[in-house]
Amino acid sequence: MWSFVGNKVNKQWVWIAIEQLTGEIIGIYVGSRDENSAECSWVSLHAIYRQCALAYTDFWTADTLVIPPFCW
Repeated sequence: MWSFVGNKVNKQWVWIAIEQLTGEIIGIYVGSRDENSAECSWVSLHAIYRQCALAYTDFWTADTLVIPPFCW
């Protein structure tokens, strides 16, 4: 999901991780859509969630570089 801050040139992407059973937000990051932001989003998850994560993504290059293949 993305929005902009101030003007449309300043796009900000919202990376959200949601716990499937409870609907609780367990990780969030706001930033660009690059590899660094994907990494920040991934590490915002507690380690226990990273072990059993299931990613729903559009397979943007940054996602595929950071999220482990077993999560697809």
